[in-house]
Amino acid sequence: MLGIVADGMGGRSGGRKASDQVMLTAKQLFERYAPETDDAPAMLKQIIEEAHIVIKLTAISAEQEPHSTLAAFLINPGGDCHWVHTGDSRIYHYQGSKLVHRTVDHSYVQTLVDKGEITEEEANVHPQSNILMGCLGTEEAPPITHHFIPQLRPEDVLLACSDGVWHYFSPSEMGSALSMLSPREATEFLIQKARSRARGGGDNLSLVIVKLEPLAPEPAPRLIAG
Repeated sequence: MLGIVADGMGGRSGGRKASDQVMLTAKQLFERYAPETDDAPAMLKQIIEEAHIVIKLTAISAEQEPHSTLAAFLINPGGDCHWVHTGDSRIYHYQGSKLVHRTVDHSYVQTLVDKGEITEEEANVHPQSNILMGCLGTEEAPPITHHFIPQLRPEDVLLACSDGVWHYFSPSEMGSALSMLSPREATEFLIQKARSRARGGGDNLSLVIVKLEPLAPEPAPRLIAG
């Protein structure tokens, strides 16, 4: 299973073209992916590199320079999971309501957090929080950060989302929603709450949620005396 979020930038038409190119590239490469023989990190890296080139070619004829973030996770049949991201779209891994790990943004404010100059909370309201240090479609090659989960377990939840979603929630708030609600209910709740908190000034709201449920136990065989 491939879950992917691409948040386009560069005006209404440019951003849409960029994110569409990411999705088309991902679809084409994933359709050819064979988990038994192919290398998952290499395939995810290829999605980023090929989408980056296509977006740059699109920019030659576009009125506005298109760019896009990318956050993608791949779950193999054996239960292992690989993810990659570039830009400030995020992936979160929860076990129940507890945050296990999340991506670290390729953004200007994240560099300030890393230096200890501001806190995560201050980064959220920083006036330059929309400045990225790298993404798809720029002159420089996009930064690529890879993460590996050897084995997913029941009650694990994976969430990939654009900054228009995560900007309005603390990790604990999102964890509570994801653990108590079904993926569809959590999606509707997070979108509705983000819109409300944005007060009409929100950004693109894109997300994908995968929740691993424990298998129902098989009923015990009934013995019937003859």
